[in-house]
Amino acid sequence: MSSSYQGDSQSSDYGASSYASSSYTGSEYGDSAGASAAHQPPDVEDQSVGSIVGRLSTHLSQLMRQEMALAKAELQQEAKQAAKGAGMLAGAGFAAWMVAIFISLTLMWLLGRVMDLTWATLIVTLLWGIAAAVLFVVGRNQLKQVNPKPEQTVESLKEDKEWLKAQKN
Repeated sequence: MSSSYQGDSQSSDYGASSYASSSYTGSEYGDSAGASAAHQPPDVEDQSVGSIVGRLSTHLSQLMRQEMALAKAELQQEAKQAAKGAGMLAGAGFAAWMVAIFISLTLMWLLGRVMDLTWATLIVTLLWGIAAAVLFVVGRNQLKQVNPKPEQTVESLKEDKEWLKAQKN
C-alpha cells in the first residue's frame, strides 16, 4: 500500500492525515472493486516474479521517500519550535544579566554608605569572581563526564555488520 504524503502541510500533525490516506485503488492489480479491495491481496497468478519484485521495489522506494519527507517535515517543525524557545531563553539571559548588573550596583552603593566606595566596589567584584570560579569548576567537571561517542549506536552498527557477515557466509 502506498501513501500520498504531502510535505507542504502546515498542520501540527506534520501531515499525518494526508500521509495515512491511501492512493491504492485496486485497479493497478486488475481489481475493478476499487478501494474496497485494498485489504485483499492482489491477484498475482498471471504476473511474473520479476514484475512483482519490480513493483515491490518501486513501492518500497516510494515509501522510503515518503518516510524521509515526513521525517523532514517533523524535524523542520521541531527546529522552528526550538528556535523560538532558544530566542526566549536568550532574552531571559539578557534580562538576568541586567538584573545582576543592577543588583551589583545597588550592593556597591549600599556598601559605599558604610565604607569607601573603592572598597565596596572591590568587595562586589570579589564576590562575582568567586561565583565565576565556582561555576567554572562545576561546569568543567560536568563536561569531563560527557561522552560524545554514541555508544549504543556504535554497538548496534557493529551487530549489524556481524549479522551481514553471517548472511554472506
